[in-house]
Amino acid sequence: MGDDARSFRTGTIGSYAAIGDSFTEGVGDPGPGGAYIGWADRLAVLLDDRVPEHTFRYANLAVRGRLLDQIVAEQVPRAMELAPDLVSFCAGGNDILRPGSDPDDVAQRYERAVADLTSRVGTVLVTTGFDTRHMPVLRHLRGKIATFTAHVRSIADTYDCPVLDLWSLKSVQDMRAWDTDRLHLSPEGHTRVGLRAGQVLGLDVPADPDQEWPPQMPRGTMGVRRDNIQWAREHLVPWIGRRLRGESSGDHAAAKRPDLLPL
Repeated sequence: MGDDARSFRTGTIGSYAAIGDSFTEGVGDPGPGGAYIGWADRLAVLLDDRVPEHTFRYANLAVRGRLLDQIVAEQVPRAMELAPDLVSFCAGGNDILRPGSDPDDVAQRYERAVADLTSRVGTVLVTTGFDTRHMPVLRHLRGKIATFTAHVRSIADTYDCPVLDLWSLKSVQDMRAWDTDRLHLSPEGHTRVGLRAGQVLGLDVPADPDQEWPPQMPRGTMGVRRDNIQWAREHLVPWIGRRLRGESSGDHAAAKRPDLLPL
């Protein structure tokens, strides 16, 4: 955790707004009524436990499929209007996934948003990319993600932001931390990220986010191949199709918690 956990006092956080894309909305972590839970909701629960008499308030403005410029246009102004004590800002991932994207350019636009946020809200928690070394399809983007992650850490130093460093969170490099689509976290993956976010903010969390997974029986080559074929048919091909048609999974989605409300 390093300096991040020492620099921010969670006792003063009475309100929290999460902004971002599907990762922050919680896709892959289903909850009641078809909504998603996700790491940000789980962090909100940890923060709520620190505030007396349940006066803590939480908003989640994240919408799946959103690109950085959309997040900046739609969610950042709302977060500044709400003016919470804490904002988590996770954006740019969908931009990096696009063919031909430039992580240096994405980072420049990302920094402008961080500068705006830090001028209007209490604390801005920024989020790095995941290490995709062991992930099918995404492993070839590892260099771009690493470049963007280096920029995020530099931006965090400039604006004194705590960093939710997902690159160093080894437990989410296990495929059991990921949903069947291999693009979003599973409920356990979201849980571990929420715990790490709590640690970064100096919370005493109930479990170690980097706790080792139980041993797993090795799978044969044929079984892995069948899984890959099924995944490609059910998830990869539709995802590519949406990109070719210029569609997004969030075209008709809205923020699940647009206002600061008690949990």
